Amino acid sequence: MKLFLFLCFVSLSINAYGVLNRWVDSDGKIYYSDEQPPTNVKSQTLLVSSPVSGVPAQKTVAEREMDRQKALKAKDEADAKAAQQQELLLAKQKNCDSAKLNLRTFESSQPVQTINEKGERTLIDATTRQQGIEEAHKQISLYCN
Repeated sequence: MKLFLFLCFVSLSINAYGVLNRWVDSDGKIYYSDEQPPTNVKSQTLLVSSPVSGVPAQKTVAEREMDRQKALKAKDEADAKAAQQQELLLAKQKNCDSAKLNLRTFESSQPVQTINEKGERTLIDATTRQQGIEEAHKQISLYCN
C-alpha cells in the first residue's frame, strides 16, 4: 500500500514539470516552445514547473495595471476624505471662534447695536442681550471642545 502511494506521488510529480526549449532562428527571432526545435539551430532546454506545482503564476500586465488603478483610486478617495475632514474641522473652529466673539460682545458692558430690515442701527434691550448670551453658550457647547 505504501509503495502504491509512493508511486502515485512520484508519477504526479513527474507531470508537474515540463520541458521548455528556447532557440534563435537565422533572423535572430527568439522562440520558446515545449516542442523540439529544428535540428539546424542551437537550442537550450529549460525546466519550468507547471501551475499544478503550487508556484503562483505571475500577473499579466493588464492585471498589474488594474491593481495599480485600484490602488490609485483608493489613495485618491482617502485623500479626498482627509481633505473633507480637514475642511469640517476648520469650519468648526471658525464657528467656535465666532460664538466666543458673540458671547464676549453680549457680555460686555458696552451697548450692542443691531441693524434692522430698513438698514437702521438700533440698540438691543436686556432681554435680547440675555437671549444672545444663551444662544452664544449653545453655539460654544456645539462647536467648541
